[in-house]
Amino acid sequence: MALTPSASCSLMSQKRPASSLFAGRAVKRPKCGPPLQEAALKLLLQHQSVDDLLTEVSLNNLDTTSSTTEAHVIPSAVSASLLIGELKREAEHRNVSLTTVTAAVLVQRLKELTNTKEEILPDSCRAQLCVLLGSSRGLLSQGALCPKLLWNELTRGEKFPKLEVAFHLHSYNIISFQYILESHGVRPWLVSELKALCSWSPGEVETKRVQRRVLTLVLQVLVGAGFDVGQESVPLNKRLSGLCCSALDHMLFWLLEAVEENETTLPAATGAQTWIELFDTALCGTLVSADALQRFFTHCLTKTLTHQPRLTVSSTITLQNEWTFVKASPLLTKLFCQLTVVFSMEQLFSDLQQILSTHEVNWRHVLSFLSTVLVCNPSAQTTLTELLDVLLKAAFQSYDLESVITAFLLARQGALEGPAVFPSYSDWFKRCFGGSSSPHAASKKALVFLLKFLSDLVPFEPPQYLKVHILHPPFVPMKHRSLLLEYVSLAKTRLADLKESLEDMGLYEHVSAASAEQTQCQEVQDVEKAVSLFESTGRISATVMEASIFRRPYFLTRFLPALLAPRVLPAKADARMKFIEALKKAEKIPPVQFSSYVASCQKDRQKDRVSDSHNSPVDVLRGQLNSIRDLALSGDQSELPAQISKMSHTLSVLCPALSNQTDAVQLHADGPPPDLHVQVVNMVLRSFCQCVLDTSKEDPHTKHISWAFRFVLALTENRAVFSCLVHRLWDLLHNQVSSLGAAHVLGLAVLLVHLHSCSSHCPLVELEPTAPSPVCVTEALCSGLRCDTHAHMLFSLRFCLVAVCYGMCRGEAGLDQIIPSSVYKKLVYLVPRLLPHARMSVCDESMGEHPVPWTRATEDGESWRKSALSLWRDAAFQSLQLKPQFQLTFSEWLHNELQVCRGEDALSDPERQEYHEWVFMELFLPRPEQDGGFGGEVTTLCCKLINSVLDNEVNNGLNRKGTELDIFSRLQACMYEIWLSGHSDSPSHRPQVGRLVFELLSQRLSSVHSASPSTSSELLLHRTMQSWNRMLLALPATLFLHDTEEGDRSALECDLFIKHINQHQRMVCGADNLLACHTTTHFIKGLLCAGTRCREEQKLERFNKAWSRISCQCPLLIVSTVYWWEHMSATLCSMWRRYPQQFVLLSQCHQWAHKVLCGQEENTPSAPSLQLAACLYRALHDCELPNNVYISVLQQEQQTEILVFLLSLCVSRYLSSLLYPEKKSERTAGTCTALLSELVGTSDWLSIFKSGERGVYQPVSMLVSDDMSRLMPWAFYSLLCQQSSEFLHKAVRCPGFVYTAVLCYISLLRLFIDGHTPKLTSNQVEPSQVVVQSKKLLLRCLSQMSGSALSSSQCRQLQDLCAELDPEVTAALSFQHNLSLSPEMDFL
Repeated sequence: MALTPSASCSLMSQKRPASSLFAGRAVKRPKCGPPLQEAALKLLLQHQSVDDLLTEVSLNNLDTTSSTTEAHVIPSAVSASLLIGELKREAEHRNVSLTTVTAAVLVQRLKELTNTKEEILPDSCRAQLCVLLGSSRGLLSQGALCPKLLWNELTRGEKFPKLEVAFHLHSYNIISFQYILESHGVRPWLVSELKALCSWSPGEVETKRVQRRVLTLVLQVLVGAGFDVGQESVPLNKRLSGLCCSALDHMLFWLLEAVEENETTLPAATGAQTWIELFDTALCGTLVSADALQRFFTHCLTKTLTHQPRLTVSSTITLQNEWTFVKASPLLTKLFCQLTVVFSMEQLFSDLQQILSTHEVNWRHVLSFLSTVLVCNPSAQTTLTELLDVLLKAAFQSYDLESVITAFLLARQGALEGPAVFPSYSDWFKRCFGGSSSPHAASKKALVFLLKFLSDLVPFEPPQYLKVHILHPPFVPMKHRSLLLEYVSLAKTRLADLKESLEDMGLYEHVSAASAEQTQCQEVQDVEKAVSLFESTGRISATVMEASIFRRPYFLTRFLPALLAPRVLPAKADARMKFIEALKKAEKIPPVQFSSYVASCQKDRQKDRVSDSHNSPVDVLRGQLNSIRDLALSGDQSELPAQISKMSHTLSVLCPALSNQTDAVQLHADGPPPDLHVQVVNMVLRSFCQCVLDTSKEDPHTKHISWAFRFVLALTENRAVFSCLVHRLWDLLHNQVSSLGAAHVLGLAVLLVHLHSCSSHCPLVELEPTAPSPVCVTEALCSGLRCDTHAHMLFSLRFCLVAVCYGMCRGEAGLDQIIPSSVYKKLVYLVPRLLPHARMSVCDESMGEHPVPWTRATEDGESWRKSALSLWRDAAFQSLQLKPQFQLTFSEWLHNELQVCRGEDALSDPERQEYHEWVFMELFLPRPEQDGGFGGEVTTLCCKLINSVLDNEVNNGLNRKGTELDIFSRLQACMYEIWLSGHSDSPSHRPQVGRLVFELLSQRLSSVHSASPSTSSELLLHRTMQSWNRMLLALPATLFLHDTEEGDRSALECDLFIKHINQHQRMVCGADNLLACHTTTHFIKGLLCAGTRCREEQKLERFNKAWSRISCQCPLLIVSTVYWWEHMSATLCSMWRRYPQQFVLLSQCHQWAHKVLCGQEENTPSAPSLQLAACLYRALHDCELPNNVYISVLQQEQQTEILVFLLSLCVSRYLSSLLYPEKKSERTAGTCTALLSELVGTSDWLSIFKSGERGVYQPVSMLVSDDMSRLMPWAFYSLLCQQSSEFLHKAVRCPGFVYTAVLCYISLLRLFIDGHTPKLTSNQVEPSQVVVQSKKLLLRCLSQMSGSALSSSQCRQLQDLCAELDPEVTAALSFQHNLSLSPEMDFL
């Protein structure tokens, strides 16, 4: 039966799926022929949508996986025929290719399936996606799909799909991940997808498995493409390799940032943990070879150990105790464990040694890595010991300070992990330096080297190491004993400064445990160790016997009292009793002391029989606290003192006095208090807050005062309780404000006020490492009150409000004695900031006379705001601001303001600007200077603002919280106000803002220069200049130049501007010996815009005059401008309609330089020689393969000055390459050689290496810093040692060469003797070798010089200079001089 049109219409109107249609036909006509099947297909194709058909076939194929009935399934061949047929029809209809239609349909379907916000697709979508990709693979096999076209359509507009989609495309062999990586803009997408997928936490096991498969595949592809190499160790695809390495490095740095921020629960930590788990040997396979995996792990290890190297060696020595395995970040230790699994210990430590010798490392990561390796690999101890021996041997052979520093740090880190992992530091030190065969015992020079190193460590050493060095000193021959005694005296002086005693060092002390973290006294540990050794050996240890003779004070006053502590003796003698008996038989225990011990033990036995039924001390304390609360509420004050005294006694039982306590409580250095102490303090705080809350409900002015003061005074009498109380209060105020309710705020504020009243009885508190000296307890606790976010500001305001109101309600003494000044100043900062009504001036009529109820400050709603405003207008409160200690200074206000997180501030941006306007113009500007204000002077405001910002950045580092932008905006406004405040048109009467800021900076830097030269002062100088340059760029460039009168015309005054660049900017130019591009642009913009009020012709004239002056007096700015001209020209040209003549000339110079470089003869522009040389220098830098034809061109034109200046620039760059090997350029050395070969016949080139040169070449010395200028002799001989014999022969005949060579050698020798030679890497020539080679070269030149090379006066001068430094050179000079003397008398 044939199909009719009506039947087809009926069929389509029912909208039955294709599977049911074919199933139905299969049942009715099981034997239908091909013609009928073709007719049916044709009919369906005429009424079928491609998208619907693709969806239906995908769902149908999906159902085949679960359906057991095959009667309703379309055959796969029919499905493919339907798809391809419809796709062809659609392609013909659209007049496009089949692959284009296929790609468009697949992309649409893919986007429908993957349109979800989750990083991993739902199971149903994933199943449909897999079926769709299976069908797509069939289309691919039949040529109906182009993978490249599919990917282009899928990423149109750089909108990449989810990473899981790319994974499935790769898995189904449709689009390989390697191809995806070569797409444009793939790196940002890949990195963001990896981070998001790693940080995503799946809920189901199957989803977790998919996440792991996707990440594993991506990592395998990245490692394989990035670290697989071909022949000669060259990557197979450099571009792809670089992209993969960059992505992997980005992920590694993301992981390390999570480690630095100590994140444990945030998504970044979860993602980092997931990424670390992928670093496994299971990555090896078809995509990653074993060698590639090793290279990848080595790369990751190197990047980790060299990530952000900030700490100095001195800081490392101080902080090393904090970087043990148990204290290190779990993420970091997990990463190290994963990275080291594929290496042997020998290979691992070999790589570590190479990294330490060739890179600047992050010591925290290096030492944490070492701890991880030692703890996780038992065989690492032997390998580390061998490495330490190699380092020490190398150090004492070449007197390499870095090797010995490295050895000591590694050995100490191993000792920190305990004797089970590595020998103690004392054992290692005795083994390495305690015998006559030790490396330092070979010579006196080696001994001096060791003792000098130990002496340099003394200011930074923890006391435990100093004690080891004193008690177990290195081997020293008797004739050099005085050298050791000098060090011992120095170490003992340092211990005395630290208030540490040698007797505090126990018999078995391991310096791996910092004394502040020891939970038991050292003598108790020594007793336990001694008893343990006696129990295992049956003999008294030699250490105890030696201590009884050589350390008798410690043995008698510390060890024996701890051993003979009274206790209830057991019926059967235990190990401790047997040990005491053995010491008694050896006559090591005085009889009186032993008798006292026996009597005390008998008394304890009697007490024990009657005390079994008593309550525990904690229960006793709880009952006493309840009694105190009842008595305070009842108003019966007679029994309170007795009850508080009982509480004090109970506290002394629970928290006995510390035997090793210091004068001050170290807030951040003390270890965590014992759990019992924390429990006791929490109980006391809870009871105190409840008691304050209860008594405040009665009369808030009387009942609470007496009991609270006595209560707090009792807490301060117990040092252990007080120390734990300070730690707990600081933690609550700093970290846990969200968990504190109104009752807590009320009680803790009252407690703080009473602590201030008792401050004379309290020990000071050290706010390490921020505070230079100890402070009182209230100031320490107030430092914990944060004002960086809205929530913390509100808490701090309410807390300080309660404290101040409570202090004012007491009123029995002067308020300045009751209210803490730090609390008051915190309130003065917060009230106007959060309550705009408080910014209005307080008139006498509005001042209140009655104290504000202090309990209202904790109420919700508007009550506390009203309390704050009432207190602000209170006459007594305002009167406190007249006292110096209660005045909020501008520096304190700025420090608080810079801590505010801009994104979490209580004020919006406009509100914050309005607040800053009020602070600057209404609060501090009119206030007299003696009261911390600016005395009405905007100039003073700007100076103090600049100084305060610089102080904050130099001392606390760069502010990254955003509020600095608002401060800079205010500084800009004030600067402009000064600039515009002049009422006279005369330039001499206008305010000179540039002079103001330049003189201010000079004063700051002069104080740094006046200090003794040291590394710290140099770092301070650089940090100050970096901060200054950031501020300079934030200010308009026109403010730094001003007008001056020259006759009837005005001109630009550039003296201070030029002086600033020559004196300060020149010192911090860095390796390029240039001003930074943005700094140079800023200065030139200032020159261009300084004459905005003048006519165009006048501006041009003023600029040309200023530029001519700068060309003569400020060569650094000229050279920097020439060098950065291509980057600057577009910006500068847009500022003027007419181009200044000097800029036209500068462009001509650049054109001339490029032509000359190509060997073309060109008329030389009428510009200074230095400017022309700088243009050539830049052209040489830009040219990839320069030749030396330009030298002959210039020489033909007799342009010797240009060549000499060019040589000076190249020599400076060559010297920078010696100092900074990463910037090394072989072309620079070649250029210097070519220039020297051309100039060797003249003496002009020698001016480069003469200090204090005057004349034409004077600008040479002004192009580099003083440090670089001092190192010019090093560059001189480094270049000469590379020259040929023919060149040296010509140079010797050059006038003045021998004289300059001898002077440079003397300067080089002094640099080496004074220790000012730079630190070099392992692949560079040592300074000592440079001196030796220089000496050989100089002696060779002296032997070849003619008689007229040196005059008699010059020869005598050089002999005098060399007499003490190098007698051999002196003799050579004398010999050559005698040979040159004629029989006639030389009167020169």
